[in-house]
Order: sequence, then C-alpha cells, then structure tokens
Amino acid sequence: MSVDQRLEADTRQAMRDGDKVRLSALRRARAELKNAEIAAKGNLGRDEEVATLRRLIKQHQESIEQFRAGGRDDLVARETAEMEALEPYLPAQLGEDDIAVVVREVIETEGISDPGELGRVMKGAMGRLRGQADGAVVRAVAERELKGTGAS
Repeated sequence: MSVDQRLEADTRQAMRDGDKVRLSALRRARAELKNAEIAAKGNLGRDEEVATLRRLIKQHQESIEQFRAGGRDDLVARETAEMEALEPYLPAQLGEDDIAVVVREVIETEGISDPGELGRVMKGAMGRLRGQADGAVVRAVAERELKGTGAS
C-alpha cells in the first residue's frame, strides 16, 4: 500500500472518529503529495513521497519554534499534534550511533581529517543516509567526528 493510499484510508477513519486535528494534517499531506505529483508531471516514487512528508514535518517544527517564542502554547499543541499524525508515514530514523558509523566510514574512505571539509563528509553521508536520517543530526554527528571527540 502506497503512502497516498494509507493517507486516504486514514483520512476516512479520522473523519469517522471526528479527529479534526489529525484530519487536517492528513488532508494537508494528501494535498502536498498531489501538488508534488503535478509538479513532477507523473507519479511520485517512495523517495519523493517521503521527502514531501519530511518537508511538511519540518514546516511543523519551524512553526512550533516560532509559536513557542511567541508564547502561543495553544498553537504549539496543535502543530505538535499535526506533526505527530504525520510521523508514522515516514520510515524509521537511524539513531546517532548508527549515523556515526556511516560518517566514520565516509571520513575513512575519503581520507578526510580537516574539519573544513565538512561539505565532503555531508555529501557522502547524506548519499548513504537519504531518507533514514535528518540532515541536521547528520551534520552535528559529522562535526563531532571531525573534531575528534567521537572519532575512533
């Protein structure tokens, strides 16, 4: 079952349950996927679907930060609930330990020792971790590894 099919079935269930927050999040996700299909002029692959959903979740995270800064706890709660409604549709994320293993492999393979070459490490690591790890987490791990605090 594709992500879109799961979203459609879960949207119907959210309507039956009267879960307005979840329904709103699922409808928005379906609309974003449809817009991405139109932009791609064809069906989306699994990677494109996941990337679209990740973009939505990132938007929710940014909104949460802004609402927290503005003292709008009611909106923080709504954004958090919508974000949590979308997370089950994403593949499981790797932990920092697993990411560190890949980053170390990239550093060793490329022969990188200079912290100024973070870009090369990120390019190699993200190529291997696409869809499995958030770029910000990979960057933090790569910086730590390059500084030698976690290097083996």
